[in-house]
Amino acid sequence: MARKYIKARNFGFIIYPDSIPENWEECLSKLDVPMAVSPLHNLDVTEVKYEDLDADKKAIIDAGGTVYKKPHYHVLYIAKNPVTTESVRNKVKRVLGDKAVSHIEIVDSVENMFKYLTHESKDAVAKNKHVYAKTDIVYLNNFDIDRYVKIDENQKRELKNLLLNIIRKEHLVNVIHLLDFIEVHGAEHGIQNMSDVNDVITANAGGFRLYFDANYQMGYRYNRKPKIDKETGEILADK
Repeated sequence: MARKYIKARNFGFIIYPDSIPENWEECLSKLDVPMAVSPLHNLDVTEVKYEDLDADKKAIIDAGGTVYKKPHYHVLYIAKNPVTTESVRNKVKRVLGDKAVSHIEIVDSVENMFKYLTHESKDAVAKNKHVYAKTDIVYLNNFDIDRYVKIDENQKRELKNLLLNIIRKEHLVNVIHLLDFIEVHGAEHGIQNMSDVNDVITANAGGFRLYFDANYQMGYRYNRKPKIDKETGEILADK
């Protein structure tokens, strides 16, 4: 069966600024499906071989310049139900125009595609592609990468052991204290996803309770540190 007729939920496609309306974000939002749109890729170096370039582009390279690809956006599209690539293409064309969509494909790894939006995926890093700012990613219809990235069993086991070690070293006596600690110091321990933390705690509640109870019985009391705004240094009041 041709891949374009295979149904899937996760897709990626490219749109070009000169082929879409100025209010393209609003138009895409009307599709009512979660999407993440890359920063404008306007510094992608062309991968076309020198001998295949036209005379003007060869002249740029001969003069020591750089030939860039046509500026474009990458879109990560999460369908509500399994659909075909042609179905997605037709929906996008209806809101952006007939010439809007280019190179639509099924995405096998949402995490990898999301990282590619800024060229932070392994393949993009290996090719030394220009890295774009994460802050310039556009999120439509409540797109949340944490919903689509799942950790495997080995990673869950490693995270569980890391959390238990934090509980022991920091003398934490309940789950709220643990979550407060991770919220402030999680990045220092390589913890980025609070959803994974909650999943691991819930799945191993008995083991975590043993550690919390042990700390409590030893008379430990967690010194709850105030939350601080990382940019301003302001102490944030609990809500």
